[in-house]
Amino acid sequence: MFKYIAHRVLQLLLVIWSVGTLTFVLTRSLPGDMAYRIAASRYGYDQTDAAAAALVRSELGLDQPWWQSYFDWLLDLVQFNLGHSLVSGESIWAEIAHQFGHTLSLALAALVISVFIGPPLGLLAAQKPNGWFDRLTLVASTVLRSVPIFIIGIALITLLAVQIKWLPAAGYGTPQHYILPALTLAIGLSAVSVRVSRHAMVQVQTSEYYDFAQLKGLNKWTAFCRHGLRNVTIPILAYHSVQLVYLVEGVVIVESLFAWPGSGHALVHAIVARDVPMIQGTALIMGGMFVVLNMVVDLLSGLIDPRIDLAR
Repeated sequence: MFKYIAHRVLQLLLVIWSVGTLTFVLTRSLPGDMAYRIAASRYGYDQTDAAAAALVRSELGLDQPWWQSYFDWLLDLVQFNLGHSLVSGESIWAEIAHQFGHTLSLALAALVISVFIGPPLGLLAAQKPNGWFDRLTLVASTVLRSVPIFIIGIALITLLAVQIKWLPAAGYGTPQHYILPALTLAIGLSAVSVRVSRHAMVQVQTSEYYDFAQLKGLNKWTAFCRHGLRNVTIPILAYHSVQLVYLVEGVVIVESLFAWPGSGHALVHAIVARDVPMIQGTALIMGGMFVVLNMVVDLLSGLIDPRIDLAR
């Protein structure tokens, strides 16, 4: 167990360094004057001129060589200092702490909704493999997974917010504001979890131990609860751990689409404003969260199935 955790910690450090370095290189490679963009974000485009851009460039040290800025960032990172926003001047830790709570709550809501949609439909489809319901879920999953997430979001806004007027189209503040963005993310997750759950259940139903459990006199429900549930849970849990990448990517798009005040929405504004510390800090937290959540999923899988050896 100690060896596994040490390996994950090393992986986390490599992810933080690689994500931060790549973000630094990409932001420096963007066309246009970084100082002008930052000045425009601070004072507005109408109040920004060459003098304002020169003042910002001198204040933030943007005229330094790239290697000096990079090593200054590495030194701050070793001290767990993500710096301050170039636009607002606020601490990056404070900005992320405020925004990431909204992002995590939205992601958690999407995961809960997807769990209540995907696995139950998949288990139901597995009762009659290749039946009409199984084929229907296959077609629906293929179509929904191939559609970009922002198209799903726009369709939900048009139907539920504009046409029927049941829910607010965007914003934050009430439980109703969670429904559309969380449902948009959940539909994309559920599209594949239906098939993963169906395939896992079919494998369990055709296994020898499952047949033997029913030969002992157990009915289907009891056999499933005692011998099938844990075996079906493992691939479903593994799928959702892999789909954390999809969820992190989707949060950036969905938060911008629904004006959700989270890290994804802030990241888009930081990219436009060339707020490099904010971009790096948000990307580092997202990358680190991905590694940590995968470690948690691996530990949960080891608890569910003792045959999984995490020490290897």
